[in-house]
Amino acid sequence: MLGIAAFSTLHAAGVDNPGSWQAIVAGQSGLKSNALPWCDLTCWLGEVAGVDDSPLPAELAAWDCRTHRLAWMALQRNRFQEAVAASAARYGAKRIGIILGSSTAGIRSTELAYTRQRSDGHWPDDFDYRRTHSLDALCRFSAAALGLQGPMVTISTACSSSSKVFVMAQRWIDCGLIDAAVVGGVDSLCMSTLYGFNSLQLLSGDICRPFDAARSGISIGEAAGFVLLDKQSAAINFIGGGESSDAWHMSTPHPEGIGAQGAMRAALQAAQLAASEIGYVNAHGTATLANDRAEAAATAAVFGAGQVPVSSTKGVTGHTLGAAGITEAIAVIQTLEHQTLPPSANLRSAEADLQIDVVTSPRHATLHHAMSNSFGFGGSNCSLIFGRAS
Repeated sequence: MLGIAAFSTLHAAGVDNPGSWQAIVAGQSGLKSNALPWCDLTCWLGEVAGVDDSPLPAELAAWDCRTHRLAWMALQRNRFQEAVAASAARYGAKRIGIILGSSTAGIRSTELAYTRQRSDGHWPDDFDYRRTHSLDALCRFSAAALGLQGPMVTISTACSSSSKVFVMAQRWIDCGLIDAAVVGGVDSLCMSTLYGFNSLQLLSGDICRPFDAARSGISIGEAAGFVLLDKQSAAINFIGGGESSDAWHMSTPHPEGIGAQGAMRAALQAAQLAASEIGYVNAHGTATLANDRAEAAATAAVFGAGQVPVSSTKGVTGHTLGAAGITEAIAVIQTLEHQTLPPSANLRSAEADLQIDVVTSPRHATLHHAMSNSFGFGGSNCSLIFGRAS
């Protein structure tokens, strides 16, 4: 068990903790029809406002890219930096680890560099791959921004990336490597993911509608989120996580959600809880035909048909890929804080054959434990359980 000492989140529907929760609990989507000047796809997007107008401070300017701007915006808000500084004063900067998830890191910087190369006829002299694109840059930038000196690692397992950070932090703390950890994830909008998902025929031309009978695919979003985990318990705690790797298909889940079932059961075992003790599941819920059906089947298999309230918050934030795990983990933390279940946004009519209790409007609930699911390409699955202190 690890205490949630602080957290900070931002996405298209909210750029601080209160704004994020207000949008999620109201089902108020931040998705808009694509108006990006560098992308001509017909789709809906979750773009964070103000990123282009938020350069990094002079002392961090060498790291400047869209992904690190998102990270910096989140690190500055919700008194997160102050909480980390207090933890560093308590344990020492070398005893706080950094474990972050991302699917594409700062790849938008390289896309822009290629654009300049085509225009100018030569590779831009000021392009710094190591600081603006490489997968490890996000951790090294965050360490510089927070003044931390502990061990660090970036996890890239597609959509489960920033869920797995919690499980790794638990391992590091359990083995005595660190006393606290900054975990999180960041992904920014880029051509690689937008055109990549379009080539897979998973990108919807409509706003995404998880679990809706008329759903037609995902809406990509960008986001940043961080949680400070401490070995001391708190009002809300990370109780345990489970992982699985089913490798059923490169981009399609097993139709019965075998890998998803394995991750959820492993999380319950790690948390030493029965399925009946989970009061809410924040679904991976991408709004693709295959994912929602497989996840519903897996959830019914683990919890019983219709036995646990389920919703997806991706209709609010979009699918933020490597940042989805942390974005939705924080939504679950806030669900426990406020004792209110958020609805699946944009839902008009749930698919009839899904054997789950889909939340369609905010519900008050007496919650003690809740689960967050993240299921990535290739069957890289992770389920997290959070709980209120008794």
